[in-house]
Amino acid sequence: MPNRRPFENPKEYHFQFRHITFLFVSLILLQMIISFINKAAIKDFLRSTQESYQRVSVEQLASLTTENLELLLETFNPEEPVSPQLIPKITQTFNIIFSQQSLQHDIKELCLIVEKDDHLYSIDDGLILYNYLYSSNFHFQNSGTHQTALDKFAGLHKELMAKEEIKTLYGDDGIFSIFVPVVVRGEYIGTMYVKIQPDFSLFTEKVIASYNESSIIYISLILLGLVAMYFVSSYTLRERDEVQNQLLQQHEANIIKEINYEKELLFTKRIYHTHHKAEKIMGFIKEDLRSLSPENMAEINFRVTKYSNFISRVIYDMKWYDPPLQTIRNQIFQTDLNEVLRFLADNIFLRISSATNAFKINLVLDETLPKVAYNEFVVWEIFEPIIQNCFDHAEVDDLVITITTSQDVEQGTKTVTIADNGRGLPEELLTLNEDGIKNLFMEGISTKKTEKPNTGYGCYIAYEICKRCDWLIDAENLPDHGCKFTFVITNRI
Repeated sequence: MPNRRPFENPKEYHFQFRHITFLFVSLILLQMIISFINKAAIKDFLRSTQESYQRVSVEQLASLTTENLELLLETFNPEEPVSPQLIPKITQTFNIIFSQQSLQHDIKELCLIVEKDDHLYSIDDGLILYNYLYSSNFHFQNSGTHQTALDKFAGLHKELMAKEEIKTLYGDDGIFSIFVPVVVRGEYIGTMYVKIQPDFSLFTEKVIASYNESSIIYISLILLGLVAMYFVSSYTLRERDEVQNQLLQQHEANIIKEINYEKELLFTKRIYHTHHKAEKIMGFIKEDLRSLSPENMAEINFRVTKYSNFISRVIYDMKWYDPPLQTIRNQIFQTDLNEVLRFLADNIFLRISSATNAFKINLVLDETLPKVAYNEFVVWEIFEPIIQNCFDHAEVDDLVITITTSQDVEQGTKTVTIADNGRGLPEELLTLNEDGIKNLFMEGISTKKTEKPNTGYGCYIAYEICKRCDWLIDAENLPDHGCKFTFVITNRI
């Protein structure tokens, strides 16, 4: 077989739009990286050359300021009396030395550091400097306002006194702290402190701006050629991309249909779960109607009314995948939690005659518990599956379910606990998933030992309704045996 030459048959090479985009972006990024590297090199060069120049220039500036002060002090003899008319001029001259230097943009701080009575003081006022030099009974009121300068000078004091040389400190922020000894008539009287931050940004910006201009022109020419190539190549692939987009849109529509179908399927399973509750309640209604008599009419009327309202709520929930919030919690609702729990215990679970001797429900209710602004039958839908869960997972002969209500007046919360003495919940159901939710409250998770497809919705439904009510729900195993469900109601509407 003869050797094939590269690109002998171009149709075999599928050059796609992403290849053009990748080539285009790579070339642009490469040019930008080269530009940034060159700019960084220029900045490093300017920084290294400027640093040495800055140190020399700032030391010269600080030395010049100190020399001006020394020359001024040389003209006055401290042993000769000074006329009162001359004192304002002297202090004004001192102030000029301090203020004129401070007016410069680069100088951030300027003061004279002196030592008196083994304490360091800073002077930046002409009158204070005059009194310190020519008044024998002068006392400083405080240690000065330049505390940072005093702290730095404290570590250099002995070295400056011994050598009487300029000492320069350079910080990472580009600020120079310069200490210049002040010597008058051969006697050390203090140290001039100058804090300078030389600003060469204007010079640097001009150099960088000039480089940027040339870089922009160079990159623009390259970019213009690449853009032309990019549009010509992309135009040839546009029709194929349009077909791909149509296929993707069709695939997306199919995925949305599948998701909606899964939601409807899950909704149907939840309806199936609630349907069994309604069937049980309808059986109670029929039984009450058969036993109706003049003596028990009021009692049965109350009970059947509650049953009927619950059935109405079940039918309402079948109409809505996500019921409006105002139908769940609203100020018009005033529900007595104790009454709901009593009704569930007496008229739902204790009506199962075959299990009367097999379990017991203890109600430990706080009679001072205030009413809450939640729909009564929504509260029913929360507590009923949890109590039912105690029956389903207990697996003991003498089951005892304890329902407790309490309140915290200071925190403004109400607490309901439902506990049993059963075998407890499997530990894997009490572990948190990646969303921080216990597996027990996830959809399709059941504590029953069964393979039926429509189980695992009781705790899930209670958890979801609690979220809508802004309640907190938790489950845990008790130390000895059994488990406990805890509900915290804040009644925030």
